[in-house]
Order: sequence, then C-alpha cells, then structure tokens
Amino acid sequence: QVQLVESGGGLVQAGGSLRLSCTASGLTINTYPMAWFRQAPGREREFAAAISWGGSATRYADSVKGRFTISRDNAKNMVYLQMNSLKPEDTADYYCATARSRYLGISNPTVFDFWGQGTPVTVSS
Repeated sequence: QVQLVESGGGLVQAGGSLRLSCTASGLTINTYPMAWFRQAPGREREFAAAISWGGSATRYADSVKGRFTISRDNAKNMVYLQMNSLKPEDTADYYCATARSRYLGISNPTVFDFWGQGTPVTVSS
C-alpha cells in the first residue's frame, strides 16, 4: 500500500522558517516526480512546488518562488520543503504528492494525483 506521510508542520511567526518532510512507503520514489500542494481554509488546494524524478528540475508557484525550496533524497525515499520568510498567507495544510505513472515531467501540476494526509502550517502575524 502506497503512503505519503508529511511531518514538520507547526506554528511559526511571520518571517520564520519551517522544513516539511515527506516519507514515502510502498513506493520507491526515484522514478516518480514529487510535489507539494497546499490548501488554505475555505480555499481550493493549490500547487506550491514540484521536483522532477531525477531531481534536476524544479518548479514553483509564483506565490512561493524565492522563499520555498523543494528537494529530494531518493536514497531515503523522502522529499522536503524548506520554507523561509513565511507570511500569514502561507497558512494552510501542506500535502506531499506524487504521480501514479513513472518518469512524468513536472510542467503540468495535474500529473500529481496521489496525496498524503497533510500537515498544518500556521503563520502568525
């Protein structure tokens, strides 16, 4: 059974940093693209960041570009999201995601169709 389990969320003041982790089980991620999505209260889930299966390419939403960094450690079967200069509008549940097919590119966020349960991030002003 494939599972993605997020951790590292919490409460932080504006301007602070958090590092989210995603641990995959039942799946060897080294041939799958990975991503982070987020869903703020009362809003639809939105794309935040993605990394190619080989790790050479990344893609970010404009709202997080320059502040968030996605990375992966295929040997540990883990994906990370380093979030710096956090703003109150970054408050959301953050979800790790992957695609059901291998070797897909990351130019279209709709390839990601399997998510974890999420971890909450709250940024206070």
